[in-house]
Amino acid sequence: MLVPMNGYLRSIALTSAILLAACGTQRSVVVEPAAGTGPSRTVEPAVRPSPGGSYRVSKGDTLYSIAFRNGVDFRDLASWNNIAAPYTIWPGQELKLAPPGGKPVAATHPAPAVVAAKAPATASSTSPIHPASAPVQASPPPAQAHVEGPVAANPPAGAPAGTPAPAASTTPVVPVAGAPAATASNTPPPAPPSPPSTGGTRSNGGVTWRWPADGSLIKRFQSGDAIPGIEIAGKSGDPVRAAADGVVVYSGNGLVGYGELIIVKHNDSYLSAYGHNNKRLVKEGQRVTAGQQIAEMGSTGASRDELQFQIRKDGNPVDPMGYLPSR
Repeated sequence: MLVPMNGYLRSIALTSAILLAACGTQRSVVVEPAAGTGPSRTVEPAVRPSPGGSYRVSKGDTLYSIAFRNGVDFRDLASWNNIAAPYTIWPGQELKLAPPGGKPVAATHPAPAVVAAKAPATASSTSPIHPASAPVQASPPPAQAHVEGPVAANPPAGAPAGTPAPAASTTPVVPVAGAPAATASNTPPPAPPSPPSTGGTRSNGGVTWRWPADGSLIKRFQSGDAIPGIEIAGKSGDPVRAAADGVVVYSGNGLVGYGELIIVKHNDSYLSAYGHNNKRLVKEGQRVTAGQQIAEMGSTGASRDELQFQIRKDGNPVDPMGYLPSR
């Protein structure tokens, strides 16, 4: 009986050793479901991982361009580094690219406020290389509206009583070949043709969007791309327009892969970016309106003439086709 027992004990010891060796190499942890429940997967709240590390500010950087380059929200970057609006940074300044502890950041920012409703920022008394948002001079309202073209001989219907009619012109009217005969009311000529249509507008995220260029779509959005966005065809010198009202927060060529780049802030959540331009026509801090030309299309940082267009929400790239109108 002693020999079989010793063999049995040796078998148990060998089995235990194998199990312990296996435990030493297997590092995964399996969490059993609670009693009475089947297998399940815990759904974590949506978070935005931060890149970690730090970044040394270079000449030409803005807080917005640094946040854009690293895929984080400018408000988070400002918060991690205790930088208050208007987000002034300095060459050589070391910025943390993650919150204390390096934990991911949950996207819990307040509802966006439309940029157009904000008052221009107050100019700083210091002289940093690139404040994030320079003051914009507001044009005073004109004292009197200026009307182009001929004026009707009679005041329009519904005009206040006592409105004087303009003096009749004494300049003779010379008919133009092929033009319709002038009417007795001296009706103004038709308005000049409007710029090429870019498909109207579409409201989304508190912003009214329009197409930034007239060319055809040659590349769609793919979230895994190193430079995520869409590409619009064209030729060198074609107009590149602001996709919505906003303030220029970056105008430069310091981001690799984008060439001559413009970034426009539309509200606290949305930015749009315009890359590969041949020439930039706006400066940082300048307020722009939807449809205003801000650049000339080109091929800087690209192998062909095109516009690389992005929309970012809270620092994250989103598909612009979900915001631009149909055309």
